[in-house]
Amino acid sequence: MTTALITGATAGLGAEFARQLAEQGHDLVLVARDESRLQSTAAELGRRYGTAAEVLSADLTDDAGVAAVVERLSDASRPVEVLVNNAGIGLLEDFDRNSIEDEKKHLKLHVQTAMELSHAALQGMLARGSGRIINVASVAAFLPRGSYSAAKAWLVSFSRWANLAYGPRGVKVTALCPGFVHTEFHDRMGMDKSVAPGWTWLRPARVVREGLADNAKGKAVSVPTKRYKVLAAVARVLPDRVTAGPPRKPKEPREDSGATG
Repeated sequence: MTTALITGATAGLGAEFARQLAEQGHDLVLVARDESRLQSTAAELGRRYGTAAEVLSADLTDDAGVAAVVERLSDASRPVEVLVNNAGIGLLEDFDRNSIEDEKKHLKLHVQTAMELSHAALQGMLARGSGRIINVASVAAFLPRGSYSAAKAWLVSFSRWANLAYGPRGVKVTALCPGFVHTEFHDRMGMDKSVAPGWTWLRPARVVREGLADNAKGKAVSVPTKRYKVLAAVARVLPDRVTAGPPRKPKEPREDSGATG
């Protein structure tokens, strides 16, 4: 039986990846920060699918957390056949209004951590001549919309290259690029979800199902649903000033309540 390691595995797309991979018969390594949610998720998957689910509590914006997952991926006695780099965070404000520390954590999680985990997983996968890596990116990767789009664009570019380089050696690498998905992600970042029309929202089950299928077929980029495939195609030819969306109005400086006029 093969093993799949999933980051951000207790909620949203990560939890759905865990469910569908367990249903397909994979054992699991579940990675997230919250130990209690990890244990609860592992127990539920074990009851429903009879799968073995190992838990690994780690903060993937922290070097020690990343090192713990790299160590697990590098354990040749317990090979990981499927890696899903799903953990992610969003930043609500524009780049200039975010703290640089928040931006650095954001970039580390989406780019550096995904790179380090992919590098660790590839060593065993290439030695065995088989393996699968899915990098959860976003349709935002095709739009010029801040550091989130930039980070996701890196994942898409990396996945396209890695699939070309390692596909012939048995390792399939796919960037999964969904649009808006009904998960906790937007709630955690404080986004007003009513700004996006109802038709733009997708269900996690469909996103994961299409992503797994495209990865199995060896596709480097997976854009779930026809509506988002059209959007991604159009975004490639439209001018940046159109795809960037309407400019935000500058916010008023925060006033010091103790200031005098």
